[in-house]
Amino acid sequence: MNNVFYYLAAEGESLPLEGGNSLLLPKSYDIVWSLIPFLIILIVFAMFVIPKFQELLQEREDRIEGGIKRAEAQQAEAKAALEKYNAQLADARAEAAEIREQARERGKQIEAEAKTQAEEEARRIVAGGEKQLEASRAQVVAELRSDIGQNSINLAEKLLGGELSESTKQSSTIDNFLSELDSVASAGK
Repeated sequence: MNNVFYYLAAEGESLPLEGGNSLLLPKSYDIVWSLIPFLIILIVFAMFVIPKFQELLQEREDRIEGGIKRAEAQQAEAKAALEKYNAQLADARAEAAEIREQARERGKQIEAEAKTQAEEEARRIVAGGEKQLEASRAQVVAELRSDIGQNSINLAEKLLGGELSESTKQSSTIDNFLSELDSVASAGK
């Protein structure tokens, strides 16, 4: 620092004093000639660079706002799609519940129909069995009547000592004998 003072003293200039030039402040002509290019650069900068920069910023802001609006629109679409999906899902669940209920009802109906058919089939089988039993009984009764009738004729021939050859005598004897057997059987019950 001392070197600077010696250098200034050698040149004959004074150190900063009350009205003189100072080390820190340049001379007025240097300030003027420095301000002119600065103002020219500032004007050129204000006329060309700042508007482009503002335009670029505005474009970027528009893109950002557009992106935000698109994102909001897509979010609204997604929300609407989600609501639609949830509504369809609820409808599908309701429809599935309805289908299950219909299937249960149909199952009960089929079960009732099968039960009714089984009961009808059982009644038909029982009725067929009863008819067959009745037919077998009638056949057995007819065979028994025939056998008993023949036995009664043989017995009567042995008791009477003669033949009962006439069919009318045989049938009347058989009928009498069977009616007596029926009356004895009825009295026994």
